Amino acid sequence: MGLSLTACLPQDYAEGVFVGRAQGSDGPHVIVLRDGRITDITGLASTVSGAVARRVFSGGDDLGPIEGGLPHDWALLSPIDLQCVKACGVTFAVSAIERVIEERARGDASAAVAIRQGLEETVGAGIRAVVPGSEEAMALKAALIEQGMWSQYLEVAIGPDAEVFSKSPVLSTVGHGALIGVRSDSSWNNPEPEVVLVCDAAGEVVGATLGNDVNLRDFEGRSALLLSKAKDNTASCAIGPFIRLFDDRFGIDDVRGAEVELVVEGTDNFRMEGTNRMTEISRDPLELVRQTMSEHSYPDGFVLFCGTLFAPVQDRDEPGSGFTHKVGDVVTIRSERLGALTNTVTTSRDAPKWTVGIAEFMRNLAARGLVEKA
Repeated sequence: MGLSLTACLPQDYAEGVFVGRAQGSDGPHVIVLRDGRITDITGLASTVSGAVARRVFSGGDDLGPIEGGLPHDWALLSPIDLQCVKACGVTFAVSAIERVIEERARGDASAAVAIRQGLEETVGAGIRAVVPGSEEAMALKAALIEQGMWSQYLEVAIGPDAEVFSKSPVLSTVGHGALIGVRSDSSWNNPEPEVVLVCDAAGEVVGATLGNDVNLRDFEGRSALLLSKAKDNTASCAIGPFIRLFDDRFGIDDVRGAEVELVVEGTDNFRMEGTNRMTEISRDPLELVRQTMSEHSYPDGFVLFCGTLFAPVQDRDEPGSGFTHKVGDVVTIRSERLGALTNTVTTSRDAPKWTVGIAEFMRNLAARGLVEKA
């Protein structure tokens, strides 16, 4: 038996169609799971981006039953390749409050407790009750400005414009089972369990998967201008295990109602659990896609992290110190219809270096006679 897949797939995997990537001895392969079988469609579509663009999700070489796993010398990769990796932040009221806390604490975790209590009492109920960009939201903004409570994070939480940023370069994401990196000089950070939408060049959502948008609370808390430095580091973006394609059994309404569970298990016997409920998102997922596409084109498609309401406040060490990662933490992000994404924490400094960029990827496809199928 090869590399097991059933442990990371949802229980109803036999009813869905899943697209992913796996590393073989000759390079990456595009694989499809459907009707209980694994097929290698690389000879038909040598990139996931191309498979999505041309809707090539059938045919290819049969690799056997899903229960038999992948060939023994193959390794699962992130299920995307040439797509741009975009993300939306502060899309939940709870996370908005936590971003304001980071800002006011200047990245100091020990100062967060008192600030959190005051903000929740004065801001929490208001931002949960309004629709972003509405007249009521603008009235709340005016009131908060008058009280000296306004923040750039509240602007993207309840204002007309969502926060949309580039999370990770093309081909730099890691997949299920890989090490995930946190900057070695960060002392306050956390995982971010999210649903990730997979879109074609026209902005049509064709499926969804799971992602971990690692967050450095100390860096971003010191200055929002450090967002890119906080978000984009070696191995800091995990996606997987597979893209579940939309069909008559799974669609955007399942995304809207998804619950994304998180478990962190440390080598120090620490355990933390949390849940990201998509029903509590402030902006509809399709509105996030629309804003991402409004003034930008993505010829190879894009994936979009939808944000999370999960912001851990559980103390790990001293009281009031909050949560931060330690090397060796095992992070599992799971959702009933999408499966499970598991990664082990290391530092971005010590994570395997990212070496296969676009040029190397194209050279590999060319050597295998697959460029025209991209």
